[in-house]
Amino acid sequence: MVKIQDIPLVILAGGRGTRISEYTKIIPKPMIKIGGIPIIQHIIDYYKSFGVNNFIIASGYKSYIFKKYFINKKNITVISTGLKSLTGGRIKRLEKKISTKFFLTYGDGLSNVNIYNLLKSHEKSCKTATVTAVHPIARFGEIKLNKKNLPISFNEKPQVKSDWINGGFFIFEQSIFKYLKNDNTILETTPMQKLIDNRKLNVFKHHGFWQCMDTVRDKEVLDQIYKSKSCPWTIK
Repeated sequence: MVKIQDIPLVILAGGRGTRISEYTKIIPKPMIKIGGIPIIQHIIDYYKSFGVNNFIIASGYKSYIFKKYFINKKNITVISTGLKSLTGGRIKRLEKKISTKFFLTYGDGLSNVNIYNLLKSHEKSCKTATVTAVHPIARFGEIKLNKKNLPISFNEKPQVKSDWINGGFFIFEQSIFKYLKNDNTILETTPMQKLIDNRKLNVFKHHGFWQCMDTVRDKEVLDQIYKSKSCPWTIK
């Protein structure tokens, strides 16, 4: 069994982040600061708290900014994986750099998923891949009605409890590389479906906090949460 400190974390950080272009015209999306700290640093620190100490940043857009920021950071490697590579393509380009199973996450999402339990679930499953499933945040306010169609509650953008979405926070065995063809491979489409068809995909359900940063509003929400006394992704 591979120890957690020997399992690298790959962070996908190569996209242009066009939906939050107010920031990404200047810096890559994962370098946008939450509470004065780049969101990618929050992600690294969170995994470090579980014992992970080897990080690979799969960069692309404005890669030089990552290289400058992490130039003197131990055990953090920035690898340019192409300006136009898609998610599966970026991972494929790392094939010769990884000799064991590896964690993978996106460079724009924060959560309090238990990395220990995620790893246990993956190893117990004996699958090629494990994906963390999370409940999404509703885009609009939820109004609950009684049998007479009278409102009984209003909840602004609640967490949806009935549906599950891809929350990132993956674990892959090395055999994942045979599912990835080239730079144009999108991890979340054909490869994931093939894993399902081959019964090689495990799902780890996370019921706790999860929030991605797609828009300026998302960033503001994360800023407010970070400033709170009970920030979910910081280890006290």
